[in-house]
Amino acid sequence: MNSAAWYHWQADQLILTLQIQPRAKHNEIIGPYGDALKVRLTAPPVDGKANEALCHWIAEICDVPKNRVTLLSGATGRRKRLAIDCPRRLPMGVRSQTG
Repeated sequence: MNSAAWYHWQADQLILTLQIQPRAKHNEIIGPYGDALKVRLTAPPVDGKANEALCHWIAEICDVPKNRVTLLSGATGRRKRLAIDCPRRLPMGVRSQTG
């Protein structure tokens, strides 16, 4: 069992809980922030641009097509939950399902 509260596995899906800071100088993962992972994004929180940028960037990090990243909740807030289907690479701090 992992000790990080900001992610878990559901079969082959990696579920991430994120705390987003929009309009940053560059995209970066900051680290654990309570029970979420703090992420800075360059995109503004306007017309879904930050959500789109987040999904695209997480897809790149996990080496999957963008259509395998789904926003589960938080479309209008800073706290978001994402599902990544069968990630080929894992974000720093995430352990594989097997350990």
